[in-house]
Amino acid sequence: MIIWKRKQHARKVSTKASWLDELCHTGAIRIFPGEAREVALPIGGIGTGTVSLGARGELRDWEIFNKPAKGLRLPYTFFALWGKPEKGEPFVRILEAKIQPPFTRSHGFSSGELAGLPRFAKSRIKVAYPFVQVNFEDAALPISVTLEAFNPFIPLDTINSGIPCILIRYKVKNHSNRKVDISVVASLMNAVGLEGFTDFGLPRFAGQQKNEFREESTFRGIFYSSDLPPNHLRFGSMALVTPGKSISSKPNWYIGGWFDGIHEFWSDFCEDGRLEKIKKVELIGNELLLSQFNYKVGSLAVHQVLKRGEVGEFEFVITWHFPNRIAYWDTIDEVEVRVEDEGIVRNYYATIFSDAWEVAKYVVKNKEWLEQKSKDFTKALYTSTLPSYVIEALVNGIVVLRSPTCFRIEDGAFLSYEGCFDTKGCCPGNCTHVWNYAQTLAFLFPELERSMLEVQFLRETDEEGRMNFRSVKVFGLNKAWKPEELWGKLPPSADGQLGTVVRLYRYWKLTGDSEFLKKVWSKAAKALDFAMCCWDTDGDGVLDGAQHVTYDIEIYGPNPYTNTIFYAALLAASEMADFMGDKEKATKYKEIFSRGSHKMDELLWNGEYYIQKLEHADFYRYQFGEGCLSDQLFGQFLAHVAGLGYILPKEKVQKAINAIWRYNFRRSLNLHHNVQRTFALGDEAGLLVASWPKGGRPRFPLVYCDEVWSGSEYQVAAHLIWEGFTNEGLALVKAVRNRHDGYRRNPWNEVECGHHYVRPMSSWGLLLALSGFKYDMVRGIMTFHPVINQNNFSVFWSTGKAWGTYHQKKTWRGKVKWHIEIFSGNLDGVSIKGG
Repeated sequence: MIIWKRKQHARKVSTKASWLDELCHTGAIRIFPGEAREVALPIGGIGTGTVSLGARGELRDWEIFNKPAKGLRLPYTFFALWGKPEKGEPFVRILEAKIQPPFTRSHGFSSGELAGLPRFAKSRIKVAYPFVQVNFEDAALPISVTLEAFNPFIPLDTINSGIPCILIRYKVKNHSNRKVDISVVASLMNAVGLEGFTDFGLPRFAGQQKNEFREESTFRGIFYSSDLPPNHLRFGSMALVTPGKSISSKPNWYIGGWFDGIHEFWSDFCEDGRLEKIKKVELIGNELLLSQFNYKVGSLAVHQVLKRGEVGEFEFVITWHFPNRIAYWDTIDEVEVRVEDEGIVRNYYATIFSDAWEVAKYVVKNKEWLEQKSKDFTKALYTSTLPSYVIEALVNGIVVLRSPTCFRIEDGAFLSYEGCFDTKGCCPGNCTHVWNYAQTLAFLFPELERSMLEVQFLRETDEEGRMNFRSVKVFGLNKAWKPEELWGKLPPSADGQLGTVVRLYRYWKLTGDSEFLKKVWSKAAKALDFAMCCWDTDGDGVLDGAQHVTYDIEIYGPNPYTNTIFYAALLAASEMADFMGDKEKATKYKEIFSRGSHKMDELLWNGEYYIQKLEHADFYRYQFGEGCLSDQLFGQFLAHVAGLGYILPKEKVQKAINAIWRYNFRRSLNLHHNVQRTFALGDEAGLLVASWPKGGRPRFPLVYCDEVWSGSEYQVAAHLIWEGFTNEGLALVKAVRNRHDGYRRNPWNEVECGHHYVRPMSSWGLLLALSGFKYDMVRGIMTFHPVINQNNFSVFWSTGKAWGTYHQKKTWRGKVKWHIEIFSGNLDGVSIKGG
């Protein structure tokens, strides 16, 4: 395993250059010290759940049980190292850096956290996705240790990017002049049937757990199961295995009272680094609480003797298999979703693997291939000449896809919340007006984007063209709690419904999948026709009715936000209708686009940006009126992503996007007044949702106007770059990433209405804007026109047919030489133009 080292491409910079001028530098991957307590990279596959690795090297947030679980740590689940130099004294360490303050809990640390055991003095963590590396430092020891972990990630391959596992490798280097005997042990609590914890931190289980040592020809390990029936919600299994040659094991810790199990294990391991099977212990003592400490913990140790200067590798694989989830969405507050009412649906990965041992067999058998293909992606992404903070933003979007925000059920449907509470999903139902922003999924896994579009058009759009913006039918409607009685009363979402039409066009152009277009076209056309009837009350091509939108309100009257999405949808639908042979609709949509966009431009342009036209704005709640809305050109952003061209006059688009930057970006929020939700504060920089530079702020303004949303910041940043304001766009991205510094926030968890929020997947637009990447797999065309580092440029690209890298260099005469590298798939019949 490697953690890819980014080359810092040399560039002479004037000492007088402003900070804006230096934004195009590629830079190195950020390294976070163990003190950065917020750092936690979720590791797991698409739709499998994840376990996070923290900056100290600790495993945390065990979100593998079909629920979010921020803060969940499994007791007695850890890695430890024993070493003994030849003719020297042994040493033992938990393979983590020292625990950071505060230490203010009411009952101290629980025994299961092993806070009282020796750890390494320091650690440093860096991420080159999907790989993560933690370096441990301790001057008192004759060795150094590096932890490397990953879950396979391969664009376009949903199966091998959706394996419920973590591959872990410790590299131990002997710096002494003598041989050192090393053992690395992994301990894992059997969490099958875990229902929660008592006030004293003791786990509560359904069923009786069982740990079993097993051997295969290429690996050995412990299989964790229980006696729960296969249809039980918490039925499942786990496995801890190693391909190591010299091993010892303790499949079951001693079960006694109080701390007997960990006492026996730790004494055994410290003695010689080898594990002995449990022997029967007959002692006289208090047996009152024996049943309260009935942990089923199993441990597996790998042993090597390292010569002077030698590096030993100690490999482990943790797998899990929890197939059953409640066949409905998590809900908010007083409505409890119960398995007795809703039934069970299986995870998609459960249709491929029968249990965690089967997962382990597949992973170990294919480990080299899975790692190499994952390295290919890492190389393609991290050897690009995009700035490192832009790559961080791209990776954060990928993490969302593999977080508990998203899941995949047995029929292949890919489903999503908007984000997550600490212990359940938040805002369910593939929310269309939030998924409008997301670009990451469509470019990396178009198969899953297709699944979402199929749900929206074929299940959630009725014969009149009304589309549910939260999916209510994907699980069926025969439920004890009737969601359609609540959600069916909500109006359709104007932005979400129109944006889904653009998403269909984007998918079609990315993949060339005309058969799918034929399958859903009728419903897509009905959805667009419904929009024209419902929200364009006077038929002039400008939406002016009450329009439910992503700000969780109705916008009234003509406004640029929904109308620009409308015009992007009309252009997309015109081309799709033409392909389908419906010349009448194609002409109709094109004519409404031309008429409507011209009228909107005349009606809403104030000389600097586009406003909402509303008589007596103070008569309405939550409007923006004369204000400068950061998302006012959102439809133009979608049009740029999809390759639709300009939907409004180019010079006005450029003026407006520049006005958004000038009026809504704050280099410091110290003096900013915000009584709404707060996602950025103090001396941090950020882009406000809206501002009123010319006055006219309503008494009760747009609900979220004073907030800062990273998902909107990324789409505005990409749009700035498309319009030629590259430095400004990059400065905005850097502001977002600076806020996620590992101390204040997790770099791999951008929050809005929940953890791992969907909207920041707009960040993939940055790659498109900076590389000038355009695609049309229907016609077989790909083009690149980078706007930074043009003398020596490299970037990752992907379509539904293939993925790889694009490289270009300029000769001393100014001639551009370029080439494409394909890592997977093929571009047969595709013409490519670079420069």
